[in-house]
Amino acid sequence: MGNFLNSFSNALKKTTDKIILCRPFKPYTSAIITVGGSGTRMQNTDGKTKQFMEVCGLPVITRTLLEFQSSPYIDEIIIVSKEDEISLYTEMISNYSLTKVKQIAKGGKTRQDSVLNGFKVISPKADYVCIHDGVRCLITQENIRNVLREAFASGAACAASKIYDTLKMADSSMFIEFTPDRSRAYSAQTPQVFKSDIYRACAYSAKKDGFIATDDCMLAEHYGFKVKLVDCGRNNLKITTNDDLILAEAIINNRENRGMKEMKIGHGYDVHKLVEGRKLILGGVEIPHDKGLDGHSDADVLIHAIMDSVIGALGLGDIGLHFPDNDKKYKNIDSFVLAKRTAELLKEKGYKISNIDATLIMQAPKVRPYIEQMQKNIAQVYSVDVSCVNVKATTEEGLGFTGEKLGISAHSVCLITKL
Repeated sequence: MGNFLNSFSNALKKTTDKIILCRPFKPYTSAIITVGGSGTRMQNTDGKTKQFMEVCGLPVITRTLLEFQSSPYIDEIIIVSKEDEISLYTEMISNYSLTKVKQIAKGGKTRQDSVLNGFKVISPKADYVCIHDGVRCLITQENIRNVLREAFASGAACAASKIYDTLKMADSSMFIEFTPDRSRAYSAQTPQVFKSDIYRACAYSAKKDGFIATDDCMLAEHYGFKVKLVDCGRNNLKITTNDDLILAEAIINNRENRGMKEMKIGHGYDVHKLVEGRKLILGGVEIPHDKGLDGHSDADVLIHAIMDSVIGALGLGDIGLHFPDNDKKYKNIDSFVLAKRTAELLKEKGYKISNIDATLIMQAPKVRPYIEQMQKNIAQVYSVDVSCVNVKATTEEGLGFTGEKLGISAHSVCLITKL
């Protein structure tokens, strides 16, 4: 068996090298996410297993699955779960649009059996299998990429972290027996990635031989395959105790704070009087009314307020400075032409719209039926999702020039973020 596996290993390594050198597309990779643990070391009172306990508002396993879903290196995901939790994962797949999850396999008596159950249902075209503990929810895109790239090059790779504590080996009475050299010591993590043929040969041989490994790398080691370690740092921790949850929240909060981009807020205001003989245009929508807004352009007071808030957030003055009302080229111009210029200013300065919240102040006419289209128009000109734009309208109970139907005013607040 040993000679066969050594020969198989050498032949497979040559084949893998050829694939890496000449293959015109990336290898097809299946991720097996194991989530069969009972979480007996967690002090939870609500009956949840550790994979369903929340970290910064999301269940542990959801964070893990979303990270693999987002990886361009992963083609499919197989979840290996306890039978009584399969329905929970089915619901999660739907709620979070986990389109890469192809199957939920039933777990086995041991982790080794569970992974093999997942392996049995991966796609026949899978070149590599990526095995990951579902409760390692701090895995990053960079970690996944680095481990996979090493596996693509060498056939097998494992996430790991350097051990910095001095190691002590104890005897049965807990006395120090000896101190091993820590200079080459690493703690094994997941993902652990293998050429599919390597894992198949090792897993089925172990099943036949009755060999039990503590992780998947140990299977490969036992049958003569070399596994490349990839240092992924110490933050790729496995959620095992309540203290781990606290540490995980701290790590996530630190990542998000470090990743925060520069933000600026702008406020805009505009007003136009109502006159006969003009069209009433608000948010790019022509609204039936006996009067329209007077102005040098089309007098779209809503768009003018939004433009003013964008220019204000950029610290570039106001719309009068950029589009003066005594310039003939702006006579009766569509305000969306001007809005496109402010969208260009955003890009030139390296910013994008995060959200816009605008308010029309007017007594008449009623504009609620037209607000959805206004929001779509605004979202389009600033290249954002419509959910980032909010428009509302209010009256002033008959008070002031808007209440007396002499004019319409608008306020806008926008948040812009550095690209």
